[in-house]
Amino acid sequence: MRGGAVGALLWERDEARRRRRRMMKLRRLLLRYYPPGIILEYVQGGEPKTRSIDLLDLRPDTDAIALVEEIGKGEPLITASCKEHIIHLVQRLQEKLEEKEDHKFYLFKVLRAHILPLTNVAFNKSGSRFITGSYDRTCKVWDTASGEELRTLEGHGNVVYAIAFNNPYGDKIATGSFDKTCKLWSTETGKCYHTFRGHSAEIVCLSFNLQSTLVATGSMDTTAKLWDIEKGEEVVTLSGHSAEIITLSFNTTGDRIITGSFDHTVAVWDVGTGRMLHTLICHRGEISSAQFNWDCSLIVTGSMDKTCMLWNARTGTHIATLTGHSDEILDVCFDYAGQRIATASADGSARVYNAETKECIAKLEGHGGEISKVCFNPKGNRILTASSDKTARLWDAATGHCLQILEGHTDEIFSCAFNYKGDIIITGSKDNTCRIWH
Repeated sequence: MRGGAVGALLWERDEARRRRRRMMKLRRLLLRYYPPGIILEYVQGGEPKTRSIDLLDLRPDTDAIALVEEIGKGEPLITASCKEHIIHLVQRLQEKLEEKEDHKFYLFKVLRAHILPLTNVAFNKSGSRFITGSYDRTCKVWDTASGEELRTLEGHGNVVYAIAFNNPYGDKIATGSFDKTCKLWSTETGKCYHTFRGHSAEIVCLSFNLQSTLVATGSMDTTAKLWDIEKGEEVVTLSGHSAEIITLSFNTTGDRIITGSFDHTVAVWDVGTGRMLHTLICHRGEISSAQFNWDCSLIVTGSMDKTCMLWNARTGTHIATLTGHSDEILDVCFDYAGQRIATASADGSARVYNAETKECIAKLEGHGGEISKVCFNPKGNRILTASSDKTARLWDAATGHCLQILEGHTDEIFSCAFNYKGDIIITGSKDNTCRIWH
């Protein structure tokens, strides 16, 4: 009887899988180069949906056929009829990983962007547009290809300090200001959709979730707030820090957000309920930067205490302290795949660590002043740094060799970014100019 019951249960399970497969119809497969993955577009119960298969450990020598066989075991949408196509997509991703890169960047344009100093620069996903924020109380939208100003977003009553596109879509822009408000704009028309009011002090950081349903704002009033993009309403206030919040970041799936504060802690919050899940306590100085890795398993934090720390994102436990800098850490980031960590410091150097072994694999030395910003290119083999020595530098992420010095700014560079393809760079400086490098 027991054997029969087990057999019946297995039959039920298989039948449920078959039903699920019948209910879900695959529409198309899309490649995602950075980080490597395949997006499945499908219909379930008449509703269009997407989900991704992350291939973060893909290498040029990975057996594509065996990999697709393995993926197929856990993914009901992948049937025998589409396996050939998926193998072809995996091979295309492998070709991309193998491409040799010796791109040299040249100055394309100098934009005298604003009448007062810039605060920030940011690309949309494709890199076709970028935005600049300024002390002149405006945000400007630029066409990257021509260097032309497309529109000025006016309406704030004070410094526009934090700016972002709702990537990957890029059809909306959020601006956070010292006037205590955040505004949501149309990229195409410049129309202001909503003004989010509720903070009692300056907004200094903001971020969209990847799903583009929420924007989060962090303020000097010690709170962060989540706002509904469609309705234009506050969803929840994240209260619990005892000092200013100066950095925040959503995870990829959008169910968690972290906030970093001058109270020396980072808090992990449940986005759905606004409940604080963990407080990451170990740093002995103000937090400067905090970020999730792509698969949402790790959090990296940088602090004025000269250290960078790695945490388990699910449990909130401390995994490792990455040491070596002799002055404050001003910025930290993961590469797209979450396998390497880069740190930027006031000691004038940047470092690269292996996220798995926690070892320092490269020291980026050569700047003549503090480094306030560090970022990987999408492929993860190049690092860009911005410094108070008026230069930005391009480095080999594996060896730490300086490949290029981007010179020409006449004052401190505080912001730099790659476009999604990694073949365009923008730098923003206190000299009131923005430079595009091709």
